[in-house]
Amino acid sequence: MDKKTANEHKAKIFLEDDIKEPVGHLIEHRLPWLTLGLLGGMGIAMLVSGFEESLSRDVRLVFFIPIIVYMSDAIGTQTETIYIRHLKKTGAGFWKYIVKETILGFSFGVIFGTLLGFFAYFWLKDFKVALAAGIAMLINVTIAPILATVVPNLLYRRHTDPALGSGPLATVIQDGLSLFIYFSIATLIIF
Repeated sequence: MDKKTANEHKAKIFLEDDIKEPVGHLIEHRLPWLTLGLLGGMGIAMLVSGFEESLSRDVRLVFFIPIIVYMSDAIGTQTETIYIRHLKKTGAGFWKYIVKETILGFSFGVIFGTLLGFFAYFWLKDFKVALAAGIAMLINVTIAPILATVVPNLLYRRHTDPALGSGPLATVIQDGLSLFIYFSIATLIIF
């Protein structure tokens, strides 16, 4: 494929989502991904209900849900945004990018997992809860940029605009994974 054809191909994948697009067109392209997110969220609610016994035994586990989910999503969103911009410009370099993001994710995981663990310990004076929160943060923040690179790359390779699908799809996967990892670790460590 010559350079001109490749650029035309890229332009077809990335929609021109700007002020000129009709609202109906935007709804048509965004609604399926957001509906997938809603359905995934319903599935996550059912997943969390599977940890009802652990939550009822120590309600303090609920305190850390927002921060663990938020940090995973925030790091994933940063990675997605930067990687999609990279895809639009070059469309290449996936393996180099995934290695770099894995190192970044692990580095952030160590930093934020340690900070959250210390915060939880000093706040609640419970080593097991602090350890569970810290380890869950480490693992989830390490995974987030990997997932946020893989999802847009898969969509791009399927000739689907990664700017439309990556956010809802990667977020619902990351949220479910974050909660599953957190509650699994908490159940193993605390109970």
